[in-house]
Amino acid sequence: MKSRTKARFVALQVLYECDMTGHSGMAALEERLIEEELEDSLADFSRQIVRGVLPISEKLDGFIAEHAPEWPMDQVAVIDRNIIRIALWEFAVENCTPVKVAINEAIELAKIIGSDSTPRFVNGVLGSLANRQQEIQHKLHSALKDDL
Repeated sequence: MKSRTKARFVALQVLYECDMTGHSGMAALEERLIEEELEDSLADFSRQIVRGVLPISEKLDGFIAEHAPEWPMDQVAVIDRNIIRIALWEFAVENCTPVKVAINEAIELAKIIGSDSTPRFVNGVLGSLANRQQEIQHKLHSALKDDL
């Protein structure tokens, strides 16, 4: 597994744990980082993802729901939802990863940890979201400013 993929994988495990148990994101991440040996820069990337995704997960879910209308959010697998959240955060909020790279990384995570249909589902939803990247960025940044 590539190093940044591993950092995403750690963040994905934490986001999944938070959704399933309600545990604190940062506490869960620090526990996970004790178990996983990541370079400091990769551990920081995992922290950025968790800190970035958790507070806006509902906003991200709203965009995901628009692009997966046949799948109500409560029926989307928790792991699938978090894979999409991470990629969407990377290219539409933090703008730290090119869209194609974020989608490819999400598909890789989906192949590792999702069901057989997860990679296709993730690719389809993220492909639709990528077509509206500028609009989503604007809406998310506006919503985040309003929350301040």
